[in-house]
Amino acid sequence: MMSLTKRIFAVAATGAVALSLAACAGTTAPANDGAAASADCNVGISMPTRSLERWINDGEQLQKLLKDAGCTADLQYADNKTDLQISQIQNQVAGGAKILVVAAVDGEVLAPVLAEAAGQDAKVIAYDRLINGTENVDYYATFDNYKVGTLQGQYIEEQLGLADGAGPFNLEPFAGSPDDNNAKFFFSGAWDVLLPYVESGQLVVPSGKSPSSNDDWASIGIQGWVSSAAQAEMDNRLSSFYSGSEVVDVVLSPNDSLAIGIIASLKSAGYTPGESYPLISGQDADKANVLAILDGEQSMTVWKDTRTLGKQVFDMIQQITAGEDATVNDTETYDNGKKVVPSFLLDPEVVVKDDVQSKLVDSGFIKASDVGL
Repeated sequence: MMSLTKRIFAVAATGAVALSLAACAGTTAPANDGAAASADCNVGISMPTRSLERWINDGEQLQKLLKDAGCTADLQYADNKTDLQISQIQNQVAGGAKILVVAAVDGEVLAPVLAEAAGQDAKVIAYDRLINGTENVDYYATFDNYKVGTLQGQYIEEQLGLADGAGPFNLEPFAGSPDDNNAKFFFSGAWDVLLPYVESGQLVVPSGKSPSSNDDWASIGIQGWVSSAAQAEMDNRLSSFYSGSEVVDVVLSPNDSLAIGIIASLKSAGYTPGESYPLISGQDADKANVLAILDGEQSMTVWKDTRTLGKQVFDMIQQITAGEDATVNDTETYDNGKKVVPSFLLDPEVVVKDDVQSKLVDSGFIKASDVGL
């Protein structure tokens, strides 16, 4: 199978950066029960959007950990607008933030504002999404994003019996948002498993939306990870390429938000859960998708327990505040075009129907009542 060169050489954004003067929506966590927050533990948390469940959970959990430790923590959501995120980060630095935790809306355009932050001696932790084209990223904390895709590809390979020569099966692959650095890793991990079967004819892509290599992943990317856009794209593929007796056997969906749109499209085209229902992958273990897995509408999701990511970033902040280097476990993989960013990678894992209780509910990640258990 093909190997992945897991480095991204990003081109630094050029030109002036438009600065939004809009008011910054968000909340600031005061010190816990009147305890004076350490002046050094003043943290700005910049999340990309409230439109995806996971970012709400990530931001609020990290803010709570910091609040409980007596830190000042300003949590902002950028509504998927790069100018707003830039403005929010500027305001956090002006407000005395010494550590910035940034999940970038667009990892290509933050170099100028992070240069400003560095001028004020603020440290930067890229949260789950790598920030490209700047030396002013001190650390990166994320899950092993290539492994996320590998787990999706291997699940499809195993369920279809591809390694044993089974096929042909009709596949429709999707990729994530072209402005999200992680999307390439997700797709590449899966495509390194699946492309050889496409090339052998065991997997057939009737729509023709089949990248010839990992480098072409953005050609099937869904901007902003928007569910309705994935639904519209799947609608188009079904109406254009499946008008006869052709049926979809498997859909590579890189995350749960796209899977929701794909499921809606399949439903409207008459697909119902059962023996001939397509395999559909996902990622994040969103509640709606866990319900879909329990109902047989989605096959699996790759679970990234974001509580462990938040705790890891909290530990890194504590180390930085104490004047120490933050702990990392990868100093080779994530080249942002200006430097290899010291990183801490966490392991994701597959969740299928039989795992929902033991992995998600018993661990407290979701409540049983939220998914009808």
